[in-house]
Amino acid sequence: MTTTLVDSNVLLDIATEAPAWSAWSADALANAANEGPLVINAIVYAEVSIGFSTIEELDDALPPDVYEREQLPFEAGFLAGKAFLAYRRRRGTRPLPLPDFYIGAHAAINGHRLLTRDARRYRAYFPTVQLLAPPP
Repeated sequence: MTTTLVDSNVLLDIATEAPAWSAWSADALANAANEGPLVINAIVYAEVSIGFSTIEELDDALPPDVYEREQLPFEAGFLAGKAFLAYRRRRGTRPLPLPDFYIGAHAAINGHRLLTRDARRYRAYFPTVQLLAPPP
């Protein structure tokens, strides 16, 4: 079965019922779930937590029996650092690695597909990761 790492933007679209993206995100998430396990990591969990008042509400929205929780592998931390270095060499202005670098590296190292609606950075820095994203 194919595992899919779910980006926080998809989960937040659904949780907030974002007018422009909630339907696409819900359909894409359902399709990914039909094809195999869904995975999140602590970074995705943290990003999604901003939409909830309590950890219990967040855990109800991201139940562990639906979303497997994986630790970020150390190899993914290394790859995220290399992707960030490439970003800086391309004149990127952020002083620290963005969460997307860790999420993309996690997907690359563990062989997950990545469900996201913001694929630009992932395409640029993690070209081996299979993306489930809206057309550019």
